[in-house]
Amino acid sequence: MDILNQLLGGFAVALQPMNLFWAFVGCGLGTAVGVLPGIGPALTIALLLPVTAQVNPASAFIMFAGILYGALYGGSTTSILLNTPGESGSVMTALEGNRMARRGRGAAALATAAIGSFVAGTIGTLALTFLAPAIAELAFVFGPEDYFALMILSFTSVAVVMGRSMVRGFAALFFGLALGTIGIDTQTGQTRMVFGTLELLDGIPFTVVLVSLFAIGETLYVASRSGAAPAAINPLSGGSWMTKQDWKRSWKPWLRGSVIGFPIGALPAGGTEIPTFLSYALERRLTPHPEEFGQGAIEGVAGPEAANNAAAAGILVPLLTLGLPSTATAAVLLAAFQNYGLQPGPLLFATNPDLLWGLIASLYIGNVILLILNLPLVGIWVRLLLIPRQYIYGGIVVFAMVGVWGLSTSWMDLALMCGLGLVGYVARVHDFPIAPALIGLILGPQAEIQLRRALAVSQNDWSVLVGTPIAATLLAVAALVLIVPPVLARLRRRASAEEEPATSAGRAG
Repeated sequence: MDILNQLLGGFAVALQPMNLFWAFVGCGLGTAVGVLPGIGPALTIALLLPVTAQVNPASAFIMFAGILYGALYGGSTTSILLNTPGESGSVMTALEGNRMARRGRGAAALATAAIGSFVAGTIGTLALTFLAPAIAELAFVFGPEDYFALMILSFTSVAVVMGRSMVRGFAALFFGLALGTIGIDTQTGQTRMVFGTLELLDGIPFTVVLVSLFAIGETLYVASRSGAAPAAINPLSGGSWMTKQDWKRSWKPWLRGSVIGFPIGALPAGGTEIPTFLSYALERRLTPHPEEFGQGAIEGVAGPEAANNAAAAGILVPLLTLGLPSTATAAVLLAAFQNYGLQPGPLLFATNPDLLWGLIASLYIGNVILLILNLPLVGIWVRLLLIPRQYIYGGIVVFAMVGVWGLSTSWMDLALMCGLGLVGYVARVHDFPIAPALIGLILGPQAEIQLRRALAVSQNDWSVLVGTPIAATLLAVAALVLIVPPVLARLRRRASAEEEPATSAGRAG
């Protein structure tokens, strides 16, 4: 009852007219920056920190929470309609969502993404409300070897599931891992792969790679085939809303995505990428319509989008209870707390309960606001596909350049954007998946750090990597993910080869 009383006190704070106004501002602004490629919630909140210095802390953090959730909603819009994720957590949504849009089912894809975001966001916020202290204890249970095993599982899952072949998937993964080695080695301080270029000392920004491989690569691909472009797609030819069958196929992925997203998001270094990749892999395994994956399966939109939003609630657990940021956005929020002279952690619940419970209550309100803002606009957003593609992609290039330039005002970043854009174009032409490269870039440096920590603690005893039940289980699952699909494919080919002579003999008889 104490939690319920505190939550009711939080709603009393969040429902104040001024705080409701800031919630609307945050949700609207977050949706806008999610739609624009290269401009995410971390950059937006960082830019707003000086502006909000004189704003009441509760109002400021309610707006920041709206930006965080709104960016997740907005990121699904460009992922589905333009195959250009505005956020790393929307990468998986683009895989099936864009194909649905190209088949005239853009409205259904946007609707299942919006409703799934609402369902998962609400479930994640409920879990944050009641389970935050228990989930935060996992931070003390997981050792470096367990985190390393979790990342290995993510690597194998995404490389095996993505693309038409395992070779292409691992090629993309290793490309991303190679990009992740560029910069200063955090353990030794030595420079790696910078070739004397000072701008590369901090590594290649993830936003530059995301924008380049998706936005620029897709634009070059479209431009190279503009002469043979297919007839214009009617984005509403499949209906302006979800059908009964869509609802039937979506509600289970919404729940499964929520269950996957929140606990992984609550782990330090969990983020939103791992649960979306795992959710996509799970839905691909469980779907009764496997032939639709790669062609526009609605489960491939509903599951990852739910996991994305549930994980967003999860990343607030280590931030608010331990003061431990697990994503770039969480790190910026930590800086925002410190700007107000506050340090997130267990004591903050006692010293500033109105602020924290008002923030948590605003997440419930923000989910409702975003659903109200996004669902009525489905028919409007989906008509973006009726705009001539050269204008759309020309605008994407402009926004991408503005977003990349705004990150660091570095000419090197613009040059990298062009070079990696060509890589994205080649990958698009030869059907190499992009997602493994991104997960390699995101998690590669973290996996290296956790591996080194585990070996340092064990004095270079490699058996430490399977020294805990958690690590051994995760690595065993990763091995199964790697071994089982090729074995099943070989068995299916052998069965087909045995059936073919029998069928031929039957016909001859």
